[in-house]
Amino acid sequence: MHLKTLKRSRFFLIASLADHDVFYRPDVRAGFEALFRSFDRNATFQFFKSFRRVRINFSDAVTAAEARVTLHKSDFNGKEMRLYFAQSLHIGNPRLEPPKPDKQFLISPPASPPVGWEQAKDATPAINYDLLCAIAKLGPGDKYELHAGTPTTPSVVVHVCESEHESSGGEDEEQRRARPRIVQTRRPEYTPPPLH
Repeated sequence: MHLKTLKRSRFFLIASLADHDVFYRPDVRAGFEALFRSFDRNATFQFFKSFRRVRINFSDAVTAAEARVTLHKSDFNGKEMRLYFAQSLHIGNPRLEPPKPDKQFLISPPASPPVGWEQAKDATPAINYDLLCAIAKLGPGDKYELHAGTPTTPSVVVHVCESEHESSGGEDEEQRRARPRIVQTRRPEYTPPPLH
């Protein structure tokens, strides 16, 4: 163990104990403290019974290292005792800073196209001149068969509708007015809920 590591350890050890008696019986506690006071007369102890740990504070790093080398994995009261150097953590800023952005991933697409990319030419629209010619020949009341029927399929026929202003000669003014008009469906009544 290097001396620099010892200086950073702040001169204390953490003892991990399997024996619970050191936390409840004063005679066992006195024996435990005597073990470490043989290395440093001014050693102080903090007992954390919920964690089954004891913090032992030493006056210098060399004494703490000697105690750790001598007593680590030794037998205390019939059970093994383990000793660890603990380092106190010094945080310069009281607020937690976000981690440094080591990896930044672009979510949006790149600003320029990739190398070698070329814009595709717009295709010429497909115009069916036969269909346009057939539609142009149609007049009101005429029909145009798009698909001839077979014994297993129906035929598809387009009927040209009359405009609202034109009508065949057989209808008089009253019959045109008697046609039902499609009324737009009204929006249902809506009452907003009261604000609380």
